[in-house]
Amino acid sequence: MDYTARLDRLRRAMASSGIALLAVPPGDDLKYLTGFSPLADERPCYLFLSEREGLFLVPELNANQSERYIRQPFVTYSDALGPGQALEAARDQFRAPGTIAVGDTMRADALLHLQRTWPEASFIPGSTVLAPLRMRKAPDEIEVLRRAARTADAATEAAYAASRPGATEEQIAQAAGEGFRRAGAGEITITTVGSGPNSAFPHHHTSTRALRSGEPVLYDLGSRVEGYCSDITRMAFLGEPSPRYREIHRIVDDAVGAALEVIRPGTPIKEVDLAARRVIERAGWREYFTHRTGHGIGLSGHELPSITHTNAMPLEAGMAFSVEPGIYLPGEFGVRLEEIVVVTDRGVEILSRLPRDVRIIAS
Repeated sequence: MDYTARLDRLRRAMASSGIALLAVPPGDDLKYLTGFSPLADERPCYLFLSEREGLFLVPELNANQSERYIRQPFVTYSDALGPGQALEAARDQFRAPGTIAVGDTMRADALLHLQRTWPEASFIPGSTVLAPLRMRKAPDEIEVLRRAARTADAATEAAYAASRPGATEEQIAQAAGEGFRRAGAGEITITTVGSGPNSAFPHHHTSTRALRSGEPVLYDLGSRVEGYCSDITRMAFLGEPSPRYREIHRIVDDAVGAALEVIRPGTPIKEVDLAARRVIERAGWREYFTHRTGHGIGLSGHELPSITHTNAMPLEAGMAFSVEPGIYLPGEFGVRLEEIVVVTDRGVEILSRLPRDVRIIAS
């Protein structure tokens, strides 16, 4: 990853946006700019960047490790003294900037420190300049996303293999995690398993409920490889699927296919959402599709762009995001199918190699 080039692009974006100072906290934005992030805790930590200067304000217990990655002058502070003097040093260096952009995931207490240090400044979201850079993945980022997707495929197969009547959702999630690790995932981020009526909760919390014959199972699984995320959702059915389930599954799969067909550079993002949404609405299930069609993915599991019917931003080559429409029937079951895609010069690349067909598991 060329972090020098990323910083250069960022500074050009800051200049064109009238941003005098950017303050980046620990997290994925900092990883994007430097390749590293110390632990995000109650100790304030910021990478400050202006058009020409930089400063890394860090608690001293994290300084030695950070020096291996961050090529900016350091100012440190101890737990005993706190960050006050270090922030005054930052103020002396950057004086009184008119507009300070702050990382969107900054803790509230860290932001309050900045507002007390620069009471005359205006504060805006750091995504103003960072999101457009992070949305367009470089070829080396896309290659890591491909490798992350391979681990999600392996975890899904492991979840299928562990699914049987009597096994609990937690046991299936554990099997998926083992599948991730065997496939080389550096971190497991999502192991959501929803069986029967639990599959109708879009953000179900994996539970001790036992799988039963005659019910579907939803698997939403994700990992990180070299910091970059995977995310996949697939469905299985224990026994022979009912005609009602098959019909809902077909509609959701058709919605995914319709969204994939419109993905190409220049297409407004809203058309991706609308393509999926129209399929579900025409089938009569409008009120049961309760979320957007997708979200961006990269170093963060959820990042921009947001794939909604209100987003008129045109797609560009290098954008990576999910396509995951769903139909959720409360108290009965839900179906969601998710692909991670990358916009190419000519269309779209699907990162998973798994089919979206329902996996039928003998019961």
